[in-house]
Amino acid sequence: MTPLLGLEYASSDEEVSHNTVDSTVAKVNLAPDVADACTALTHNVPNSGLARPVQGPSLPHSNGGTLKRKMALTGDAEETAISDSTFTTNQRTYESLGYTRDPTVHGAFVGDLGKAQAYGGKDIVQTRPSREQSLAFKRRRQKRGDASIVHGEGAYKGPWAKHEASPSEDPSSEDQASDNQDNQPPEDQIFQGEAASREGHVVKYQRNGEQVVVSGKKSAVSKLVSDYQDAPTNNESTIFHGSAQYDYQGRTYMHVPRDLDINLQKEPGTQTNYIPKKLIHTWNTHTGAINAIRFFPNSGHLLLSASADTKVKLYDVYHDRELLRTYSGHTKSVSDTTFSPTGTHLLSGSHDRFMKLWDTETGGCISRFQTPSKALPHVLRFHPSTDTHTFLVGTSDKKIVQFDTRSGEMTQEYDHHLQAVNTITFCDDNRRFITTSDDKSLRAWEYDIPVPIKYIAEPYMYPMIRAAAHPNGKSVAFQSLDNQIVVYASTDRFRQNRKKSFRGHNNAGQAIDVDISPDGQFVVSGDSGGYVCFWDWKTCKMWHKIKADEGPVVRVAWHPQESSKLVTAGLEGTIKYWD
Repeated sequence: MTPLLGLEYASSDEEVSHNTVDSTVAKVNLAPDVADACTALTHNVPNSGLARPVQGPSLPHSNGGTLKRKMALTGDAEETAISDSTFTTNQRTYESLGYTRDPTVHGAFVGDLGKAQAYGGKDIVQTRPSREQSLAFKRRRQKRGDASIVHGEGAYKGPWAKHEASPSEDPSSEDQASDNQDNQPPEDQIFQGEAASREGHVVKYQRNGEQVVVSGKKSAVSKLVSDYQDAPTNNESTIFHGSAQYDYQGRTYMHVPRDLDINLQKEPGTQTNYIPKKLIHTWNTHTGAINAIRFFPNSGHLLLSASADTKVKLYDVYHDRELLRTYSGHTKSVSDTTFSPTGTHLLSGSHDRFMKLWDTETGGCISRFQTPSKALPHVLRFHPSTDTHTFLVGTSDKKIVQFDTRSGEMTQEYDHHLQAVNTITFCDDNRRFITTSDDKSLRAWEYDIPVPIKYIAEPYMYPMIRAAAHPNGKSVAFQSLDNQIVVYASTDRFRQNRKKSFRGHNNAGQAIDVDISPDGQFVVSGDSGGYVCFWDWKTCKMWHKIKADEGPVVRVAWHPQESSKLVTAGLEGTIKYWD
C-alpha cells in the first residue's frame, strides 16, 4: 500500500504485531527524611501555611482569608464579629459609666468593677429611663413663659426653665431606698439619681456597690449670669483718686486748664489734623473690656470710659494724666456712657437695665431711669442743645425712648425698628436724628415726633453698629458689618453716597468704633486684628495703619482740640493715648 504523507496504514485483515515495551517509571520521594537538627526550608511555604497552627483541626467557619491577615509586625491579629451598634454601645458605656463588657469572655467586665456591680452590669442603653419616667420628669418643668414679657409673672424663661423638685428626689428617701435594696439599683432609681444631679445633688458610687447620695447644691453661679430680676441699684458710690481735688484757687478738675501751649477753648475743627505716629501714655485701670470712651465736650481735657467691670472712670488728659474719679453703682457691664452738652453731668447705661445720671464733679448719682419694658440700654445720646434736658436711649426691645432729666419721666417713644437699636446720631441743626438697628435698616426721625420721615432698607445692607457725624454736618459715616464704612447724607433725602466707601479693615463680629477728625480730613476706625486704620475723606484711600494692640481695637476717639491726638481701647481693658 502506497504511504500517504509519510504515514503507513495497515489493513484490518493484517495482523498487528504487539511489541513488548519497558514500563519502568522513576519514583520520587515527596517526604524525605530530614534530620531534626536541620532548620532550613528546601521549598517556598505560602503565608497561609506559616500562619497555621502546629496541630489541631482547622477553623470550622473560616473561608481561608483570615489566615492571610493574621501575621502582623506587632503580633497576631484576630478578627471578632461584632456589629457597629454593639461596639458603639460598649464604647459609650465605658466613657459614661467607666466599665463595659469583655468581648472575649462571656459575662466578664473590664474597667470599674464597682460601678458594674452597682449598675447590675447594664449598658448605657439599658440605664435609660422609661417613657413614663421621662414624661413625668418633663411635666415637672416650669413653663417657658411668654417671649414678650421680660419680668414678672409669665416672664420668658425659654430653655433655662428649671424643674420643680419632687419628694422622690429627696436625699433622705434616696438613702432609705438604697438601704432596702441589695446593691442592685433599678432603672427608676438610676433615673432619680440623674435627675438629682441635674437639680444640684451629687450621686456617687463606691466600689463595694453601695450607693451614696450626697445632698447639697453645687457651687452657686454668679447672679450676674443667672439672675433675671432687677439687681439692687441704690448703692452708688464714688472714689476720688487724684492727687488734689482743688487747685490753689479752689478750682476742681472741671476747670479747663489754661497753663498749656494750646488753647482748649477755641472752636473744634479750626486746627489741621495729622496722623498720630507714637504711643505717649497708657491707662490700665479697668479689669474688663472697654465699651465706650468719650472726651469732655469742646475742650477735651477729661476722658471718660465705661467698662464691662461695671465701673465708669474719669481721667485727666493733661498734666500727670492720672485717674481722677471712679463712679460705682451698676451691677453689670456698662454698655455706654456720654457727657451732657455742658459736661457737668454724665449718663451711663448698663446691662442691669438701669440708666444713671451722675454729677461729673462730685460723683454723686442724681437720678435713675428705666424703660417701661425694662430693656437693655444699648446707646445713649443727650440732645446736643444746651437748653434742653432730654436724652435718647436705644434699647434691645427695638425702641428709642426719650427721657427728661429734670422730671425723670419718659416723654416720647419711637417704635418702628424690628430689632435692637445700635446708633443714634443727631443732624440738621439737632432738629432730626438718624437711627440704625440690627434689622439692617436706617430710619430718620423728626425730634419729638414718633413717626419716621425716612426709611431705608436694601437687600445688600448689613447691620450698621457705630456712627460718626462729619463736622460739615452734611454726612454721617456708619460702620457696616460687611467690613466697610458707608456714608449717608444727613440732609433731606438721607441717600447713600456710593462714591464714598472705606475698605481695608476687618470688623466682622465686633462692634468697632468709627470717628472723623475734627477738621473732617481723616476717617479712623479700629480693626479686629489690633490695627488702627486711617482713610482720606476725599479720596477714600487708606492713608495709614498702625499696630495698636494684640487683640481687637474696638474703641477710637479723636481729640477735639489737638491736631494729632487719638485714644484707642480694646477688649483687654487698656486705654492708649497716641500722638
